[in-house]
Amino acid sequence: MSAFVLAIDQGTTGSTVALMDAGGKLRASVNFEFPQIYPRPGWVEHRPGEIWTSVVKGIRSILRKRICKPSEIVAIGITNQRETSVLWDRETGEAFNNAVVWQCRRTTDFCEQLRSEGHEKLIRRRSGLVLDPYFSASKFRWLLRNTSGIKRQLARGRVRAGTVDSFLVWQLTGGAAHVTDISNASRTSLMNLELGSWDQELLELFEVPGDILPRITPSSAVLGHTRGVPGLPDGIPIAGVAGDQQAALFGQACFNPGEAKCTFGTGSFIVMNTGSEVVRSGAGLLSTVAWQLGESGKPVYALEGGAFVCGAAVQWLRDGLGIIRKSAEVETLAASVEDHGGVEFVPALTGLGAPHWAPEARGTITGLTRGSTSGHIARATLDAMALQNADILRAMEDELGRRMKPLRVDGGAAANNLLMQVQADVLGRRLIRPQVIETTVAGACYLAGLGVGLWSGQKDIRGIWAAEREFAVAITPRARRDRLASWNDALRRTLL
Repeated sequence: MSAFVLAIDQGTTGSTVALMDAGGKLRASVNFEFPQIYPRPGWVEHRPGEIWTSVVKGIRSILRKRICKPSEIVAIGITNQRETSVLWDRETGEAFNNAVVWQCRRTTDFCEQLRSEGHEKLIRRRSGLVLDPYFSASKFRWLLRNTSGIKRQLARGRVRAGTVDSFLVWQLTGGAAHVTDISNASRTSLMNLELGSWDQELLELFEVPGDILPRITPSSAVLGHTRGVPGLPDGIPIAGVAGDQQAALFGQACFNPGEAKCTFGTGSFIVMNTGSEVVRSGAGLLSTVAWQLGESGKPVYALEGGAFVCGAAVQWLRDGLGIIRKSAEVETLAASVEDHGGVEFVPALTGLGAPHWAPEARGTITGLTRGSTSGHIARATLDAMALQNADILRAMEDELGRRMKPLRVDGGAAANNLLMQVQADVLGRRLIRPQVIETTVAGACYLAGLGVGLWSGQKDIRGIWAAEREFAVAITPRARRDRLASWNDALRRTLL
């Protein structure tokens, strides 16, 4: 009988369901979007029921392709938007409130209060994360304080809390499993990074009862079995779970310290494997768990930095300025000029992330002259996407104390050849683009397949992974220094 792994990639704007065969080939994928809710400026919500509906639609749609029989699915892997926070009823599985999405800034004032009270160092030391509304802890606190009737439900023992992976596992198992993998737990600001368990002092600080949180599990292990899922037989093991960026790192086969990947999406996320060592950052990078393989395995750690606006900058050129009709046109427009022509675009449209962490920063365009064209603005946009990543990756090298290995790239914008060449040039490192560009899906499949023994180890995954194209450095060190100097000048103006 053939063997397949079903992957659920639950993202910010939609849910993808995919099938991978035992040879590591992605045979099909489908995606269903769901509404984004913006109750106030800076607030972002999802309806958890619509998330689950999009997953069920995806499962039904992928099975209708008749690539495999449901009985041939040997494991399910999940990867998910990470910090998004949900409260639901343990009896019905229904959410008590809308999910508070990772992008949401509603808890900024509370985080500032904690900072003013001197708690920032404790949070950073225990969790590895900066004190910011981005992470789940303050979102859970907000939900617990602002959801109608929640105190009564807490007293009745009906409340369950978790990130989206926990909510999906609960639904897939008919409420039998309340778990989260260690990579997702490490994004909450509630887990002790070195112990891999919920930290009592952090729970008290954020006013989150520990008994409503899920059990922390490995990323690759049998965490539960399907029960009552439309279209699927009962008993399929859910055997792999990881946050989306950690899944992409695993999907890129970055198994050794110093190996890193950059995912180019709405934002860009760079994650570097640091091995068994927790590397503490003094440069605004995040110390996090990459994954844990099996109950007896030890956690693998990573450094992470994210630029909030990457592909979103191209969307702004399309929707805000109207200088392109489709996002894909930016490459042709940017290539119509020799270089950025002195124009710099710092795309701080929602603040600046790592390594600056300046939420109050706003975007700037500098260096305009009468000779500037839409092509220069497009080229400056692509350059900015690459230069933000270069800032993060250099900070990672400094923290790790070693030179980075070639950077592996993925995500939708990784298909832009000009952007990839610019990235190699400003970084001064070779880039490698894989054949399978859907690396979050691949990572979820690999973790789940390892969890049930479909593949015996990381050596098998390395045998599956293959490069599609490499981008070598094509500028001189002096040209790189000059380009970085111009960018840094624009950054200083933005951060004033």
